[in-house]
Amino acid sequence: MKMIFNDSGEKLGIGIESTAHTFGCSVIKFKDPQKKGEILSEERSTYKAPYSAGPGLGPCLRVGAVVARTLSSFYNKPLIPVNHALGHIELGMMLTECKDPLVLLVSGGHTMILAFSNKRWRIFGETLDITIGQLLDQFGRHMGLSSPCGNKIEELASQSSEEYIQLPYSVKGNDVSFSGLLTYTKSLITEGKNEFDVCFSLQETAFAMLTEVVERALSFTGKKQVLIVGGVSANKRLHDMLEQSSERQKAELRSCPLIYSGDNGSQIAWIGLCEYQTTGKITDIKKSFVNQSWRLDSVDVNWRT
Repeated sequence: MKMIFNDSGEKLGIGIESTAHTFGCSVIKFKDPQKKGEILSEERSTYKAPYSAGPGLGPCLRVGAVVARTLSSFYNKPLIPVNHALGHIELGMMLTECKDPLVLLVSGGHTMILAFSNKRWRIFGETLDITIGQLLDQFGRHMGLSSPCGNKIEELASQSSEEYIQLPYSVKGNDVSFSGLLTYTKSLITEGKNEFDVCFSLQETAFAMLTEVVERALSFTGKKQVLIVGGVSANKRLHDMLEQSSERQKAELRSCPLIYSGDNGSQIAWIGLCEYQTTGKITDIKKSFVNQSWRLDSVDVNWRT
């Protein structure tokens, strides 16, 4: 969660994003939450340390909040708290022009399947332990890679002979569990198994689990669009598997543009602008705070019907 302040005269919003390893800042011009916003600038810097778990999430959030409060106070502009996960979804909705999709949110902090109903994004399935992003990053760090590790694991998997190694597969109803998969694949690397084949098998197993629960949710909801958002949505193999499952359910798959799939200021600015223009709600600087456990399904989306 981060903060945003808005220029009410020109309907411009500045988004400050710092939930994890990325500090992003963006300016968006508000047009209509049901149509389009215009991204005027998008700048970000990602912390990449050699073989490190990186900074903790709490301190990261507080850094962004301090910046947002300072700008709001100095320029006398409204301050609006924004849910990070909601930013991923709603920016993806705006950029892809989806109408009523089933959403798969896959990132370092989230693994959720959602659909919109009665002013909120409702969760149809999620991870029971670690997220898909945490799976990839913790496995990658065990191999000696630096976070974020997803892109490198995808690259290593592409060099595999595609000799699949049987791995733990855990789907419970419409939820998934990745902790057993992580433990087992780490042990394979420790034993000296071919890292290309392990990466390939890890991707195939984890993504098959996600594809299964997405297809089941599609069948249940009858949605005709699937939207994939979040940093892991950049993975081509996951995209291909979801595309096949969507076709089986006669649904169209859309994904957030690659440049906006990871954490960015635009997702924060867009939500802040939509909220401000719809409700006019702002937060007093003295009462502003960060919330590491702010659930997405507890947030009213007042601009969407």
